[in-house]
Amino acid sequence: MKMRKILLVEDERRIARMVQAYLAREGYRVEVAFDGEEGWSQFQALAPDLVILDLMLPRLHGLELARRIRSESNVPIIMLTARAEEADRVAGLEMGADDYVTKPFSLRELAARVRAVLRRVEGAGNREVIEAGPLKIDLAAREVYLGEKPVELTPTEFDLLSFLARHPGRVFTRRELLEAIQERAYASLPRTIDSHIKNLRRKIEPEPTKPTFILTVHGVGYKFRPEKGG
Repeated sequence: MKMRKILLVEDERRIARMVQAYLAREGYRVEVAFDGEEGWSQFQALAPDLVILDLMLPRLHGLELARRIRSESNVPIIMLTARAEEADRVAGLEMGADDYVTKPFSLRELAARVRAVLRRVEGAGNREVIEAGPLKIDLAAREVYLGEKPVELTPTEFDLLSFLARHPGRVFTRRELLEAIQERAYASLPRTIDSHIKNLRRKIEPEPTKPTFILTVHGVGYKFRPEKGG
């Protein structure tokens, strides 16, 4: 198996070097950028398999860097945030980040998040294709189509959609969905799911404010309803 490339964008050099050394021992190639502009340049040159991104960066804010990355790629993004930055975390998730780790964090926890995200991306799944009206989800190829048009999803968005679609009509709580897509690695804030659902609806629903595929069950969570399902 080829060595996975990780781009770490972190302006605190001590933290950056510790993370780089730890993940290198875990078998990853880790390149480091110390500000947002350098991160953008390295992203374009490196084509990483995963980006670890601090939000509070000099020269270019982490949210703007995430926006630039998402405009060109669906590479997994893990954000590093301070405890007081919940609004930025939500903004980052709505922009398409796959997960976040709150500072201060343990290197072991971060490595577990990296493994979990990459495992979801690399997992072959099965060869089932799920169809619901114009929506087609190819689990093996990790591709989604609306009619003939491909839909670009982040790894986490794909995992969430495919999990719901495998269980049409069944209602899942936010916590259950978090555990399903993160393989029970670590729990996140339940409202994280709301951000991912909002992104999914914007991409797959003809009218995101009147969803037909991913339905809200008020006070409980969400369910997937295929065209002929309930």
